[in-house]
Amino acid sequence: MTESSFHYENLKRRGRYAAVFIGMILALLVMVVVNINTGTVDISVREIMGILFAGEAEGANDQIIWQIRLPRILMAAILGGALSLSGFLLQVFFNNPIAGPFILGISSGAKMVVALVMIFSLRSAGSMSSYALIGAAFTGSLISVSFVLLVSRRLHDMSALLVAGIMISYICSAVTEFIITFAEDTDIVNLHGWSQGSFSGMNWSNVQVSALIVAAAFLCTFLLSKPIGAYQMGEAYAKSMGVNIRIFRVVLILLSSVFSACVTAFAGPISFVGIAVPRLTKLALQTSRPLIVIPASFLGGAVFCMFSDLAARMAFAPLELNISTVTSVLGAPVVIWMLVHREKEKQ
Repeated sequence: MTESSFHYENLKRRGRYAAVFIGMILALLVMVVVNINTGTVDISVREIMGILFAGEAEGANDQIIWQIRLPRILMAAILGGALSLSGFLLQVFFNNPIAGPFILGISSGAKMVVALVMIFSLRSAGSMSSYALIGAAFTGSLISVSFVLLVSRRLHDMSALLVAGIMISYICSAVTEFIITFAEDTDIVNLHGWSQGSFSGMNWSNVQVSALIVAAAFLCTFLLSKPIGAYQMGEAYAKSMGVNIRIFRVVLILLSSVFSACVTAFAGPISFVGIAVPRLTKLALQTSRPLIVIPASFLGGAVFCMFSDLAARMAFAPLELNISTVTSVLGAPVVIWMLVHREKEKQ
């Protein structure tokens, strides 16, 4: 390759990266405006801009935007990005694009422990803090991922591992339903809605806690870009670059569990985002470089979940769908395509 052609390819690659990031940022801004604008109460774009940037108080509309719609939108963006990065880290860990927190049963494990802790906390204390929810979800995530890791040592076939993850998910879901059976009637209503996945009912306290935890986990993930890139080249290459494989793999699992726990604690289990978004992001960027893919996956997950939340609210308004219903419809075809494409590559 000549020097001029190398510079041309480098310029073309950087142009693609810039185009993808600009497109995602614009999509994010559009989703914010559309989500605020759309609902049972229509608010014009001019009113939205006035309330958000000029401090114009518009009575009920001001309350609707600041207390209901904006916290929900921000939580969809933050948790969507977190879920996407959780899937990305699991895919790096297992070296397989089909791995994800929902498929491997990690989200179901988090849901099980949160449901258990939530019921007992509501009975004894009458309330439960956000940090307690995240701690319970993190514990459940680690329990599930420990079972997956034990199975992965005996099952080298990834399809068998995925089946094992699905079985773990079914077991955790069955235990969750058993727990809910003994809950109070008022708790059952809340738990059933939460266990199906939803961004409704979010407040600024939720936004603050989730933003703090996700930002810290995102920074740690971004700082691991170089070791992740080396690990993607193979364990032998990563060791030659000075990566401590054992510690590195533990950190990957912990960070993935933190992301997944934060999502499950606030919004319940959400399916397919962690698999579909990182794959679509890599296809758009045409690269697997972690330094580029990590922020792009976060943005992609944010846009994907904001769009899914909009569809969940408006598809059959005033009836609201569960967020997992929409993400399954949008994400499952991507996963099926990935499986078919993977089989073709093997042939």
